[in-house]
Amino acid sequence: MADVVVAVLFLGVMAYAILGGADFGSGFWDLTAGGAERGARPRALIELAVGPVWETNHTWLIFCLVILWTSFPLAFASIMSTLFIPLTLAAFGIVLRGSSFAFRKVSAQLRYRRLFGAFFALSSVITPFFFGVVAATIAIGNVPVGNAAAGDRGWLSATAVSVGLLAVGLCAFTAAILLCRDAERLGATDLVEHFRLRAIGAGVVCGALSVAVLASALASDTYLAAGLKGKAMPLLIVSGVAAIAAIVLVARGRPGTSRLFGAAAVAVVLAGWGIAQYPYLLPTSLTIDQGAAPTSTLQAVFVIVVVALVIIVPSLGLLFRLDQDSKLEIESLDEVAAANAGGEPVS
Repeated sequence: MADVVVAVLFLGVMAYAILGGADFGSGFWDLTAGGAERGARPRALIELAVGPVWETNHTWLIFCLVILWTSFPLAFASIMSTLFIPLTLAAFGIVLRGSSFAFRKVSAQLRYRRLFGAFFALSSVITPFFFGVVAATIAIGNVPVGNAAAGDRGWLSATAVSVGLLAVGLCAFTAAILLCRDAERLGATDLVEHFRLRAIGAGVVCGALSVAVLASALASDTYLAAGLKGKAMPLLIVSGVAAIAAIVLVARGRPGTSRLFGAAAVAVVLAGWGIAQYPYLLPTSLTIDQGAAPTSTLQAVFVIVVVALVIIVPSLGLLFRLDQDSKLEIESLDEVAAANAGGEPVS
C-alpha cells in the first residue's frame, strides 16, 4: 500500500510539472517578450492562454503536499525543515505571481501594467527554479531524517542549482510548444512562428543542460547515480527520444502533436528519478516502508484520492476542452494586445 501511495504521489508530481510547469514557462516568455509595444501580442497570447487555467493547475501541488504530509509525515517534516528556505521562496513566488497576474489585468496605467507584469514574469522563473533545487537536493541525499540539517546550505550545491536551471528551461520549452498551439488555434500566424522558434531554441538549451546535469549526476558517488546508471537508464533514453521528437515536430509545424511528446519527455524523466531513488524517500536515510504512516491511514488516503480524482479529472478535462475550443475568451487577442501596448485595460 505504501508503494501504491508513492506511485500516486509521483503521478501528482508529473501532473504539476507538466501543467503547472507550462504556466510558469509562459511567464519566462512574458519576461523576454520585449518592450510594451513589441511584446504586446506575445503577452496578449500568454494572457489568453494562461488566464482560464493558471490557478487550476495548483490543484496538483496541493494534492502532492497533502499526500506527502498525511502518508509520509517523517519525510514531510524532514524536507520542510531542511529545505524551508527554497520552499518558502517558491511559495512566495507562487503568491507574487498570482497577485501580479491579476493586478496587471485591471491596471489602468501602462507603468503599473509593466510593473505587475515584471513581478509576474520574475516570479514565474523563481518558482520552478527553487522547486528544481528542492527536488535535486532530495535526490542526491542531502536531506537527512529529522531536523538535523535545518539551516544548512546543502541546497546550494552545484547539482541542485543546475537542476533548478534545467527546471526553468523545461518549463519554458513546454510553454513555448503550448503557446505555439494556442497561436495556431487563435489564427495568429505571426505568433505561431514567434513561439515555434523559441520552442526550438529552448529545446536545444534544455538538451545541453540535461546532458550536463546527467553527466554530473552519473559522476557522483551517490545512490541516485547508481540507479540512473542501471534501472532508470532506459527511461532516460526514452525521455531523450521524446524530447527530440517534440523539437522535430514543432519545427515541422505540428505543435499539437509536439505537445504530447514534450509532456511525455517531462513525465518519463520524472519517472526515471523516482525509479532511480526507489525504495528511498530520502536517499539513503529513509525508505518508503520506514517513512510510511500506518496501513489504515494509507488505505484511507488511497480511497479519498480515488474519490477526489473521480471528481477532479472530469472537471479539469471539461475546463481544458472548453479552453481549447476557444469558449472561455471574453476578449480578442487584438483587444488584449492593445491594452498591453498602452491602451485601456479590457474589463
